[in-house]
Amino acid sequence: MDAQQADRYVAAKWDDEIVPQLVEYIRIPNKSPMFDADWAAHGYMEDAVQLMVRWAERQPIPGMRVEVVRLEGRTPLIFIEIPAAHGGRDDDCVLLYGHLDKQPEMTGWDDDLGPWTPVLRDDRLYGRGGADDGYAIFGSLAAILALHEQKLPHARCVVLIEACEESGSYDLPAYVDHLADRIGQPSLVVCLDSGCGNYDQLWCTTSLRGLAGGNLDVQVLEEGVHSGDASGVVPSSFRILRSLLSRIEDEDSGRILLDGLHAPIPEERVAQARRAAEVLGSAVFDKFPLLPGMRPMNDDLAELVLNRTWRPALSVTGVGGIPPLDSAGNVLRPHSAVKLSLRLPPTVDGKRAGELLHEALTRDPPYGAKVSLALEKAATGWNAPAMSPWLERAIDEASRAFYGRPAMYMGEGGSIPFMGMLGEKFPGAQFMITGVLGPHSNAHGPNEFLHIPMGKRVTASVARVIAEHHLASERGETTGSAVAPDSGQRHGDHGCC
Repeated sequence: MDAQQADRYVAAKWDDEIVPQLVEYIRIPNKSPMFDADWAAHGYMEDAVQLMVRWAERQPIPGMRVEVVRLEGRTPLIFIEIPAAHGGRDDDCVLLYGHLDKQPEMTGWDDDLGPWTPVLRDDRLYGRGGADDGYAIFGSLAAILALHEQKLPHARCVVLIEACEESGSYDLPAYVDHLADRIGQPSLVVCLDSGCGNYDQLWCTTSLRGLAGGNLDVQVLEEGVHSGDASGVVPSSFRILRSLLSRIEDEDSGRILLDGLHAPIPEERVAQARRAAEVLGSAVFDKFPLLPGMRPMNDDLAELVLNRTWRPALSVTGVGGIPPLDSAGNVLRPHSAVKLSLRLPPTVDGKRAGELLHEALTRDPPYGAKVSLALEKAATGWNAPAMSPWLERAIDEASRAFYGRPAMYMGEGGSIPFMGMLGEKFPGAQFMITGVLGPHSNAHGPNEFLHIPMGKRVTASVARVIAEHHLASERGETTGSAVAPDSGQRHGDHGCC
């Protein structure tokens, strides 16, 4: 590959076509089904699908077949088949993955920004979903087009763009089974839905945490009563809830107390965390909008990397039963509820974690209170198989070619349920998990943005890796080159990034 030629081609494709398409995509409030129960009736998901399909069908890739697959009662899936070209192999396969559904609006956007209002400012495109993960279909096809522009060989490619990743990818297994014969056995999986430690080099994800969580509710009364009359007699539902959370989390350190929710950290991942900490420095934590005077949970940067990638951690992401401050009277409330999001080490079984969480929180309720935990998510994470030498070389060469710096490897704290499922179905596949979600890009939150230069370089890097995949395939290095580790991990029921 001529790296300079590929760089120019990809940059022009982004500037002339991809960024304008993403501007229109951001305008569509196509929230994932978990956040829009009437998504089918509202039609926004279909609008996003059609926008992407129309663009894909215009791309001059010989023999490409673009199809919207629809299974009864499920969100749609864009399925693209691209035959091998310029001497590439049809008996090998590269699978490229992304999603088109979005997180909800979230409060806190700057006055001149908004979730459905695309704003181009310098190198950033603000708005919900551009980086997570609207760019994936455009980047995937642009990478393949860059190969065709230089008449470089590539294997048969399959592109999957799902529409319920932010709800846990619960529809995707059915589609993968439905399309199994057409997908075949990919030897390389490229996922464009992950993060990057900085925008200065190519980052590849080596592991993803799992997720267990749901709604914890504590009830003590049938109705609210005067707090002056009842306090000291009727226990506060909030105090009971607080004591239940102390069963699973040390409130001083944040350490999760249930041994079954921890897992050994492989030495390779510890070494990668140390290297990432050296490269990132204080960016490990100062990418977050900390208030003045706030400090991170540990002074050791490598430990912070491991905390967010290989250790369990609890977040309370919602509260119920508690009135807002401006309407809170002197009332001892009948119940308190919180939404729990428990991140799990990559190799901890999500279903078992949910069972442990339920047992710890609901056994022997204090004062005989009514305690319930409605589990919504139980997803196992993912730990990458050992990387083949050809792929490690290809990724590093791509990073040096398009960034001028070596590639970096690090786990991610979020979850991509599809990865665990693919790891089970294709144990011989190699994985390139990368993305554009870097410092301050704030996926899922206010002021989310896509770093456009990063999108261009990731696209060019994927093209380079696909080209190297062909050479490795010709040498017989892609068949059965990796076996998934015997970690006991299974794809969980639900989960989301």
